[in-house]
Amino acid sequence: MRLFGRAVLATALLFSATGAAADPLAPTGRWSAYERAAARTPPMGWNSWNAFTSDIDEEKVMASARILVDAGLAAKGYRYVNIDDGWWLKRRKSDGRMLVRAERFPSAATPNGDTSFRPLTDRLHAMGLKAGIYSDIGRNSCGQVFTSTFPNQPEGDIDEREVGLHGHVDQDIRLYFEEWGFDLIKVDGCGVRGLGPADPRVKAGLYRALGPLVDADSLGRTDVATTRGLYEAVGQALDRSNPDGDFVYSLCLWGAADVRAWGKNVGAMSRTSEDISPTWSRMLHNLDSVSRRPLYAHPGSWNDPDMLYVGKGDFDERHLIEARSHFALWAMVNAPLIIGYDLRTAAPALLDVLGAKQIIAVNQDPAGNQAVLAFDSADVSIWVKTLADGDKAVAILNRTAAPAEAVLTADHLKFLPTAEVELADLWTGEASRFQGEQKLQLAPHQTLVYRAHGARKLADGLFLSEQPGRVNPAVDGVVTPQADPLIHRAILPWRGTRGLGEPPRYGGWGGAQADRTPYDQELAVAGQRFDTGLGVLANSRLEVRNAGFQRFTAKVGIDDSAIGGGQAVTFLIYGDGKLMGQSRPMKFGEAPQALDVEIGGVKLIELVARASKPTPVPQPVTWGEAALRR
Repeated sequence: MRLFGRAVLATALLFSATGAAADPLAPTGRWSAYERAAARTPPMGWNSWNAFTSDIDEEKVMASARILVDAGLAAKGYRYVNIDDGWWLKRRKSDGRMLVRAERFPSAATPNGDTSFRPLTDRLHAMGLKAGIYSDIGRNSCGQVFTSTFPNQPEGDIDEREVGLHGHVDQDIRLYFEEWGFDLIKVDGCGVRGLGPADPRVKAGLYRALGPLVDADSLGRTDVATTRGLYEAVGQALDRSNPDGDFVYSLCLWGAADVRAWGKNVGAMSRTSEDISPTWSRMLHNLDSVSRRPLYAHPGSWNDPDMLYVGKGDFDERHLIEARSHFALWAMVNAPLIIGYDLRTAAPALLDVLGAKQIIAVNQDPAGNQAVLAFDSADVSIWVKTLADGDKAVAILNRTAAPAEAVLTADHLKFLPTAEVELADLWTGEASRFQGEQKLQLAPHQTLVYRAHGARKLADGLFLSEQPGRVNPAVDGVVTPQADPLIHRAILPWRGTRGLGEPPRYGGWGGAQADRTPYDQELAVAGQRFDTGLGVLANSRLEVRNAGFQRFTAKVGIDDSAIGGGQAVTFLIYGDGKLMGQSRPMKFGEAPQALDVEIGGVKLIELVARASKPTPVPQPVTWGEAALRR
């Protein structure tokens, strides 16, 4: 039976193993987003795919590792050296063991023919680095499914060429982590996407059919629950083979199967779009796939718009403005900083971009707050990120190929407009000041990025929209996942202009947002507008981590963007699983109700918006000016 997405998952959650009804909006008193020791900040390193595709070997991998160390990049945080597709020879029929292509990785050769990556991972560890490996959730790899003309394809008969994890999860994970000593695994999803019964290669007997479980163009034709279950099984095997939690689990499902809703619960980093390409337009596309999802990323679980393409195409040494923009934007949205470039050919100017300490510091800030869109248009976008020390990082992007003027305001930063704001340019170090607002000139494709210091609007605490790393949409109210229509539509390089064009593809429309409604409108209740707050659908539960704050305050109600006449909604606040305050049942058009709840000593707050009856299309609700106060 084909299961449909979160609608089915939500239904499944209503029943426990004993069959008794359960309530997904009931407080649990625990943080449910993924968190493991190794990814408290976004992982940094290098991956072989963008540089070499599957044409990899030991010399290329180790040369890249040496440059990370010798160029000082490893000392700045680039620790992971990740071997992508192309490393495998085959799966041995006698016992199912994976064999390394030893002619390309000579140190993997063993007298008994088992092959082992342990000598390579030992060398990387001795250099102070970490080692990453690649696999697929299906039976076959992305290379076999989509790039079969590329070198180093698995060899042998059908069984031997089934190099993916499917059917061998525990065996492979034990081999890669316990025996071979890897620290990271990237798990692709091509094996459950491209080899259905109708595929000509399956019909010809070259591969066994699996699914397809994933249709990247259709959420309705995707078996979300089964796909998620496969990835969860890998995560469980990783926990068994790494009881200290010191590993990185990278999900590479390219935004399909509604992964942006559940990836945060399953892995340390989760791809939100198709592969990046070295063009400005595709960079915008991948960037937009994370821009409206800061509440779905936290210390330990990061949105991943794919690897950095600094060094190639529109981001090479002749396009340093674009290279700096790409790098700074990835830092602002807390993307894993994984270099996808042949470092052996890197010009010094490109190494300077990749090694920019102040930009890296924004990405690695321990608060783990992904930047929130403060202004957005097709021409200029402004992101603001709250740092651990209370300062803000702000990036102003000119999306166009023409010069642009932008106005940065104290309101964008949630600073008082009557007080002076100090800016420090994170590329040049140049300092400046303004009060109220500041005009800025941007060159084509330029991103200005600053650290900002000023007097906060909320002097005694933090607005929740300033600290998305503390907020987890455990249940975001979405019943039927829909594709996000606001992602920049760029030509897929492997599809070109064939067909009707690039449609919205990635589920997430209607999810929880910071400073916006779920459908990207301004927050407002009964005509009262809020420039800060959380927008979410009714029948939702948000987890909020508290650290020393004494009060939670908000003004709540059904958002003006809702369709009038719907069900009444009650807003409830729980602390460590106990009810601490609630609103009256509220209907569309009623003035917002102020809530003020004591939370001293509470570790986890849960904000529930419960409709009086379930509805197929939940109403947008607003937690206006939601804040933790001292």
